[in-house]
Amino acid sequence: MSADIRPIRTAAEQGLAETFAAARGKLPGAAEQRAAAFRRFESDGLPHRRVEEWKYTDLRALMRDAKPLAGAPDTAAIARARKAERLLAGLDAQRLVFVDGAFVPDLSDLAGLDAGLTVVPMARALAAGDPQVVSTLGTVVPTDDVAVALNTAFMGDGAVIRVAEGAVIARPIHLQFIYTASTAAALFTRSLIVVGKGAHATIMESHEGPDELDYQVNHAVELVVGEDAQVDHAKVGREGSRALHVSTLMAALGERAQLRDLSFTTGGGVARHQIFLRFNGKDARATIGGATLLKSRQHVDTTLVVDHVVAGGTSRELFKAVLDDESRSVFQGKIIVRPGAQKTDGRMMTQALLLSELAEADNKPELEIFADDVQCGHGATAGALDEDHLFYLTARGISRPEAEALLIQAFVGEAIETVPHEGLRDILTAAAVKWLDSRQ
Repeated sequence: MSADIRPIRTAAEQGLAETFAAARGKLPGAAEQRAAAFRRFESDGLPHRRVEEWKYTDLRALMRDAKPLAGAPDTAAIARARKAERLLAGLDAQRLVFVDGAFVPDLSDLAGLDAGLTVVPMARALAAGDPQVVSTLGTVVPTDDVAVALNTAFMGDGAVIRVAEGAVIARPIHLQFIYTASTAAALFTRSLIVVGKGAHATIMESHEGPDELDYQVNHAVELVVGEDAQVDHAKVGREGSRALHVSTLMAALGERAQLRDLSFTTGGGVARHQIFLRFNGKDARATIGGATLLKSRQHVDTTLVVDHVVAGGTSRELFKAVLDDESRSVFQGKIIVRPGAQKTDGRMMTQALLLSELAEADNKPELEIFADDVQCGHGATAGALDEDHLFYLTARGISRPEAEALLIQAFVGEAIETVPHEGLRDILTAAAVKWLDSRQ
């Protein structure tokens, strides 16, 4: 005699099941994909500490409930978004604005798009059954990650961005996500970006919301970088102090393609930034970086998988975290070199700077190498500010707080300097300085 053992669902898991049952008929298109993705979630539930990839960020424990899906923004919400402080407001960019997860044309710049660039809201593409969109979603870098499955099940709006072969997009494309609702809700945004052969584009994302509101965000981007194409991508996270933010970047590189990516995070109560990067073409290059500045009881997790499938790929990863008070940072990075990926050159470094005895940094870099003609390495450090460096600065008349700020700024500046766009680089440097000033 055998018993059918079923795990007990948490309140959040029950809430997600009830929400999907009520909303599935109202969500735009892709019904089969949504149903299959939700079955994947039902099979495993929310990820927890016994799932190795989620060991340090137990979402089952951290996510106490499931918020209702956000409704379409009304006139008042759009007005609040128009007045909201925007970190990247000063940039000359082609702006696509999403308020409470929905695309808002009145706040966006669709009229003067650069030649070779087309943009369609994801909700419209799904509702119309766009064959290219429906057939591509979930295939760029296939993953069985449960957070991605949830995003696929509930995906609402986002952007479908196509850059034509050979096009050089002069102005950055800025996807701006603003949460304005007065009550907590859940957002599931999904974007697909396809950059054609030999094209160049800069993509920026910003995520901002109010403090003291425990809203939830599950955001995903699939990025295809074609042969000989070049993409610069940056994601800026400045969510509210109680927000739960899970984001996933799934990027595939063609032959001789180049990707430069930076994630910059100062906001959010709990945040997890996942990157799944796959080298599909020979001699591709990727530079992936991150700068995280945390305080209070913030928890930010960066999980990275770089999969070298073919020969000649070069990858560089540099992640910096500054932690104050009782904050916690997590870095899990893995470089995989497949049997056929000879001549791969992969280097990964993660560094944490602890400003408090109560702060915690968990760093776990890994290599999985199945080829013999490669150059790969990884490293991890965690420690406090160097007292010799502080003494050097204070001995020259600089106050200790100013000396600490200079050293911290130099520490994160190494990651920020990898951003090729000068305007964005200046804004991120100023944001780091503002965070430092808040410590005074």
